[in-house]
Amino acid sequence: MLTKRDLLHSSALAAISIATSPFAALAHRPGFFKAKDIAEAGFIFGLPIVMNYGVMYEYAVDRNSSQFKAPFNNLKSEPRVFTYKDTAVVTPNSDTPYSLGWMDLRAEPVVISVPAIDPKRYYSVMLCDGNTYNYGYIGSRATGSEAGDYMVVGPEWKGATPPGIKKVFQSGTQFSLAIIRTQLFNPEDLDNVVKVQAGYKMQPLSAWLKQPTTSAAAAVDFPKIDKELVKTNFFEYLDFVLQFAPVQENEKEIRAALAKIGVGPGKTFNFKDLPLEQKLEVGLGLKEGEKKVEEAAAKTGKTINNWQVSSIAGDQAFYNGDWLKRAVAAKAGIYGNDALEATYPLTRHDSDGQTLDGSKNNYTLTFPPGQDPPVNAFWSVTMYDGKTQLLIENPINRYLINSPMLPNMKRNADGSLTLYIQNKSPGADKESNWLPAPDGPIYLVMRLYWPKTEPPSILPAGEGTWKPPAIVAAK
Repeated sequence: MLTKRDLLHSSALAAISIATSPFAALAHRPGFFKAKDIAEAGFIFGLPIVMNYGVMYEYAVDRNSSQFKAPFNNLKSEPRVFTYKDTAVVTPNSDTPYSLGWMDLRAEPVVISVPAIDPKRYYSVMLCDGNTYNYGYIGSRATGSEAGDYMVVGPEWKGATPPGIKKVFQSGTQFSLAIIRTQLFNPEDLDNVVKVQAGYKMQPLSAWLKQPTTSAAAAVDFPKIDKELVKTNFFEYLDFVLQFAPVQENEKEIRAALAKIGVGPGKTFNFKDLPLEQKLEVGLGLKEGEKKVEEAAAKTGKTINNWQVSSIAGDQAFYNGDWLKRAVAAKAGIYGNDALEATYPLTRHDSDGQTLDGSKNNYTLTFPPGQDPPVNAFWSVTMYDGKTQLLIENPINRYLINSPMLPNMKRNADGSLTLYIQNKSPGADKESNWLPAPDGPIYLVMRLYWPKTEPPSILPAGEGTWKPPAIVAAK
């Protein structure tokens, strides 16, 4: 998300009047409309890559950032769930405490070690590269609950696999991210989660082997990034990041097109030095690309009871060069899981198709008897501000309702479960089922962790036999 939701709404035309190279130095530069089309396609291709860089910069590079977690090749476990104070990533998960580790794979592989974990406690390690491809999983679904050591290698690594390594995962880029989600059963369970997190480890291969480091990666001058800079310097950031992402077969065409307008490894794209006409075409292309992502995001997946149900995150083969699909996935919530690991129905609308708004209405969400979301692990419904897609401050510090909370919730006489979605308390008798809403637009995300694959199931996403019920406005 770059740093905040604002980055997803980079006003590309503002970049025209502000002061990313030498476009002028390109003798065979495309004409105006062709260059505009390349900039548009480049924005769609590059959006997830630049967004990922923004998060990496805050989490692993800028030690002065309030979002800083740990330097490269170190894990940082959060002994808490995310709250409204966490703003680096839009649509954050608030029901599994995170452990995060950015990896620099240039000098040598990194080993991730996991402890034995109670099979009743869901956990997953998602490996995501700089292209935002989920290239591997460790965890309850993927590898089971046993302890193990797993090696992550860079895109060009060809070394041997040491004894004791259970599996090798190859990142498509030289910088990569491990996101570990550990299930929290209830607030009293937090100490147990902290003990599990203490067993997660990330270290360079040489340290795991207890050998001296043989080589060190060159120092990198990471360019500062924030919501204002990304408006004007989008292609400068893409330039910078692509040097750590070896070209893949299905990228050759878009990379060649970008090179024609001065974007790519070894280039030095500099917007402020462009002639006015070239600023106009680049700015227009960025604006058009952003519009296409917005429009596609609004239509993604299948609409079921006004929830959007889709499978939009995956590995390189999953996207297969569909850059718009990848951009939409990042916009909906960067670092989303593969559908088999977690499926995310999303909505901004009630049963009548009206925009959800906590300043105008109270709402209910009712799961009929025996029709709670079908999962092997657990499910949740999380509330976000409809404008920023961030968690909202509220009087009871409740950002979601999830299945571990069911013992303390009230079911209706017929066994159905009603959630009260509103800005003010529904009253003491209903507060156990209250999901506090903002005093304005609402964005809701349902998460089904390790969804069942046999009916009833939400899978295949959008085609499954289980369907999320509609949000109903109080009359």
